Amino acid sequence: MKPVRFLQPAELELLDAAKYYELQAKGLGSEFLARIEATVKDVQGNPERWPVLGNDIRRRLVRGFPYALLYRVAPDEIIILAAMHLHRRPDYWHGR
Repeated sequence: MKPVRFLQPAELELLDAAKYYELQAKGLGSEFLARIEATVKDVQGNPERWPVLGNDIRRRLVRGFPYALLYRVAPDEIIILAAMHLHRRPDYWHGR
């Protein structure tokens, strides 16, 4: 399995979302991060499975939350470019 590396903006997006969810309901932020972890493991297990959006960037939806992980499969790692909210500014991550 290839290792996964989060770009700093993607990591910050995840932390901000987890904080937001935790403020909405106790434990929801932890549930969000657990779903992210499961999504990352799923991507690691079969990185070519998920649809290509363009420029070799793939999207894997996060079950139970309106988020997707956008990633690129490099020769020696999987790079998470963004943790994208599906209902806000869909193209903000371009250029990463």
